[in-house]
Amino acid sequence: MNRRTLLIGASALGLAAFGGGAFFLNRQRQAEAEAVAAANPAVDPALLVRPHSPSFGPEDAPVTLVEFFDPSCEACRAYHPVVEEIRRMFPYQVRIVFRYTLFHEGSDEAARILEAARMQNKFEPVLDALFEEQPGWAVHGSPEMDVAWEIAANAGLDVERAETDKLFPGITGTLNQDMADVEALGIRQTPTFFLNGKRLENFSAESLIADVRFAVENA
Repeated sequence: MNRRTLLIGASALGLAAFGGGAFFLNRQRQAEAEAVAAANPAVDPALLVRPHSPSFGPEDAPVTLVEFFDPSCEACRAYHPVVEEIRRMFPYQVRIVFRYTLFHEGSDEAARILEAARMQNKFEPVLDALFEEQPGWAVHGSPEMDVAWEIAANAGLDVERAETDKLFPGITGTLNQDMADVEALGIRQTPTFFLNGKRLENFSAESLIADVRFAVENA
């Protein structure tokens, strides 16, 4: 057996091992997804996505990721870049929907800032800014909402107009409906994610991306 034959043989073994590993991981991911599906049956879609819900990605995307989030929640801040990465990775395959889950003092005001920003087509930059500078305003027990408004203004929000718009009855209706759905779904912590109608449990940043990737590849 010459050197060339040995190299070809080694390469073939390497490829076989890689293929076997990928196959095993895919089967493992499928088994995990089936276990999650069995433990968490799909819920009523109407409770997850409302016509008023802020969303990104095609409405007819094969995969929908719904995040129940609180603007004052540190974990939601930590997961925000992960959600942004999912948007970047799957711009046409995944629709991301945001639902308000107002568990902290000051969260109602923060959500009104975001909804007022949405009326000015500034939802995304204001959301990014509020999360980025969250430690400066979302102080538990003593939120600094004046600081939150300043952050939103620096992100491009017309504050004078928003101060009026935040009282728009439609915004109150949005927040009330979201919290009614939070209660109906039994959500007790944020962020809570639903992938194609099924709640994700005990997720990490890596597993969230992996679950979305698996859903995309099997849509």
